[in-house]
Amino acid sequence: MKPRLQPQTVQAISRVFDELDYRLLGEVYCHEGGEEFWRARRGRCRRLGIKLGEVLKLRLKPGGRSLYVGAGVAELPVLIMETVDLQRAVVACNLRGDEVQELNRAAKDLPFRFEHRDATSVRGSFDHLWIVSVLNDPESYPELSELSYGRANPVTFNLTAFRKERRAVTRLVDRCLKNLTRRGLVTTSTEEAIWIAEWCAERQIHWKVERRTYKTALVEDPICFIQIGTQ
Repeated sequence: MKPRLQPQTVQAISRVFDELDYRLLGEVYCHEGGEEFWRARRGRCRRLGIKLGEVLKLRLKPGGRSLYVGAGVAELPVLIMETVDLQRAVVACNLRGDEVQELNRAAKDLPFRFEHRDATSVRGSFDHLWIVSVLNDPESYPELSELSYGRANPVTFNLTAFRKERRAVTRLVDRCLKNLTRRGLVTTSTEEAIWIAEWCAERQIHWKVERRTYKTALVEDPICFIQIGTQ
């Protein structure tokens, strides 16, 4: 059976979601229609986040350390689970300053802070890496994203731009994974798992992708777990 989150954890998650300024977040996430975007997704984001927190709780040990790349609203439930239920340390990185400020305001009473910084600048080891919908982000990697989702047009596809984006993603993956302890865990989307597998294969590090996937509320990329150094 899945371990339930502690009542105080669920209460903290609900409190933070109620506290968030969705008008401001709408401006961060959407060019227009931001309030409608969150009105349709905020409840689902909270519910699916709690379910994902229950699943992740099974796979993490108390007292460890996690690195979150591009952490935002969707990551709030699992961050709260890690720090409240498991007393783990988390480094939650986000490059959008306005979002970081609002998330920290809403979560001001919780034992973690979002950091406005590049995740590759984080030092020290960790046993869990969260990198979901980052390596195929259409704003950061438009050509790579189109190819990843099977939407690339062979007539207009920019191969030069794709090669540049691929180098950037490869660098990002390497700088994050090199500090992951062996027998560590990666949480990512099924579309991004190939980058993790490629990094492991090049270094002859064993990896195992769990078969079951889990829904997310915002970008709807299925999430999977990858065990690193399992042999």
